[in-house]
Amino acid sequence: MTVPDRYRYAPFDDGPDPLAPPVDLRAALDRLGRDIMDGSSPRSALEELLRRGAGDTAGLDELTRRLWERRARIQRRNNLDGTLREVRELLERAMEAERRELFPDPSDDARFREARLDALPPGTAAAVQELSTYDWRSEQARADYQRIRDRIGQELMESRFQGMKQALSEVRPEDVERIRAMMADLNDLLLAHLRGDDTDARFAEFMRRHGEFFPENPRTVEELIDALAARAAAAQRMMNSMSDRQRAELQDLLSGAFGDPRMAEQVATLDANLRALRPGEDWTSSARFRGKDPLGMGEGAQVMADLAEIDALAEQLAQSYPGARLEDIDLEALERQLGADAVVDARRLAELERELRAQGLLERAADGSLRLSPKALRRLGETALSDVVGALRSRRGARDTRRAGAAGEPTGASRPWRFGDTEPWDVPRTIRNAVVRGRPVRIDVSDVEVVETEQRSRAAVALCVDTSWSMVQDNRWVPMKRTALALHHLVRTRFRGDDLQLITFGRHAATVDIGTLTALEGVWEQGTNLHHALLLAGRHLRANPDAQPVVLVVTDGEPTAHLEPDGEAVFNYPTTQRTLRKTLGEVDRLARLGASLSVFKLGDDERLARFVDIVARRGGGRVVNPDLDGLGPAVVGDYLRSRRSR
Repeated sequence: MTVPDRYRYAPFDDGPDPLAPPVDLRAALDRLGRDIMDGSSPRSALEELLRRGAGDTAGLDELTRRLWERRARIQRRNNLDGTLREVRELLERAMEAERRELFPDPSDDARFREARLDALPPGTAAAVQELSTYDWRSEQARADYQRIRDRIGQELMESRFQGMKQALSEVRPEDVERIRAMMADLNDLLLAHLRGDDTDARFAEFMRRHGEFFPENPRTVEELIDALAARAAAAQRMMNSMSDRQRAELQDLLSGAFGDPRMAEQVATLDANLRALRPGEDWTSSARFRGKDPLGMGEGAQVMADLAEIDALAEQLAQSYPGARLEDIDLEALERQLGADAVVDARRLAELERELRAQGLLERAADGSLRLSPKALRRLGETALSDVVGALRSRRGARDTRRAGAAGEPTGASRPWRFGDTEPWDVPRTIRNAVVRGRPVRIDVSDVEVVETEQRSRAAVALCVDTSWSMVQDNRWVPMKRTALALHHLVRTRFRGDDLQLITFGRHAATVDIGTLTALEGVWEQGTNLHHALLLAGRHLRANPDAQPVVLVVTDGEPTAHLEPDGEAVFNYPTTQRTLRKTLGEVDRLARLGASLSVFKLGDDERLARFVDIVARRGGGRVVNPDLDGLGPAVVGDYLRSRRSR
């Protein structure tokens, strides 16, 4: 007994690939974060991400480029004179067959017929019209001439009804009569709808009688009008794209479609009705075709419809109109023009945008604008901290120019040294222990005592970052923000007892949260008011008297502004002695609080170098001169070093 197959394997073609990897939100968020930290708004950063794409997913710009490339290829490859060429070839074949038939006949009638053929006007359309009353001797010539009329009719119908040419591959008199009747009923229906009559019943009867001509199966008269108007407008744009001579010849030929002038009249009436019903369609534009591949009227209308579809898709991909969404993209049209891969990319971009919102990575602010959510900031902080930790393993680009201060605060007591202790020796007690042990006096490990220091359990940390224009101008803006993100994430996740305050300083200083700092835009503002920043840092340290005070300053220029007692920020460049004295006065106050002050000097400004050297001597702190890649590791490393010293 055979077991019937219970499984069938075939390509999956019903929607997105269920085995496709999920959208890489972390990489997308990192790119969003970089753009936002560089000064872009969250909305523009998201738009930029969708334009560029993510990973292997093509962005909107790439899809648009492919569309324009396809449009240019269509216009370079094709020409719109296909119907005229075919008619001309059929006419020449008919006349050649007729001449072969007449040549052996010695009669005057044969010579008269030959003279009539020789006297035909030079234009193809005029010759066809002239031969409409000619009585062909050759059956082959008669058939070719009838084929001209049928082909003109087929092309005319195909230009207004997609697929009609294939349905009329063999034209019989009864087929022509059915088409003429359909056209008459269609124009009556459209005229009634144009008058405002209730046409529902009339439409249902029309589809019952003539539905075979409309394989798209419109459900309402409005859907029928939409489809017909789009096709008729494409046919009109095709006519507009021809040369004046080509257009005149083709219009003359169309009057003889199927050998029945009523057919061209019905098409003209149809076009007029559709123009009145859908004036918003593009009836007037044109395109330039430079290729060698001839297109018939039906093919030309389809090409013009394709060009219009490409233009509409490009507008959808641009997302530049109010209320634009990626869900607006016509995926069926995109597949027709660019293939299934483009549809996959468009779906994944829409999924990326949807997931960024659904997972709470973007949120609406009170003013309606988009911003990064706390969850997104945590993820960006994780990435920034991960980069810093990796760089700390192979620390480069930083050098200490001065170091002062001690590890912790002495309590006045000492204790025996134990393996691993880093506290300084209590020299008098160590020597006394050696002397008490006996002569000769030799110091043994057991004699060593170390100074006991007070170990504080938490720290108050003030990170002061320079936001003057030079930070933006010299590409230090994003490294500064990523440094703040990394330190903020480290404190919030591993040292939650520490109190971190973020302080920005340009012409003025201000305390900010991490979200505000991340989205902060660089503005043209003169002044580096370190004095104000240190005032705020001191306020933060005094608000945490039980915590070890730590101040970290990131700057690329000497102080050029200070705060007057009335709150006015005074700027001078070059800096003045008053600005320097007020700034160094705050350094001294922080030193009296026992603060560990570290300055991270960006760039090689000589004035700044002299200033921070004074700061290091007076404040007992450190000066580090990192490169941009080493800024994050330097700041985070200094913070960790201050914790280890406690």
